[in-house]
Amino acid sequence: MNERNTESIQRVTANLPEKLLKEALKTTRAGITETLVEGLRLIRRRQAYAKAMALKGKINLKINLTQSRERTYR
Repeated sequence: MNERNTESIQRVTANLPEKLLKEALKTTRAGITETLVEGLRLIRRRQAYAKAMALKGKINLKINLTQSRERTYR
């Protein structure tokens, strides 16, 4: 995990359902810490997605789609 070098680490003790933890470890093919970090990131991503979806239809973007699609490629 690259984040260990840039973020402070908080040590936690948690009581987790054994079956759920085993399934998660099997799915991620990683250790407990890496699996829990991935789960926390998914929660953060889900929250950001929910916030973005709450804005759906509320932002008026004036974009010319035809012009936007006529990009010049290098």
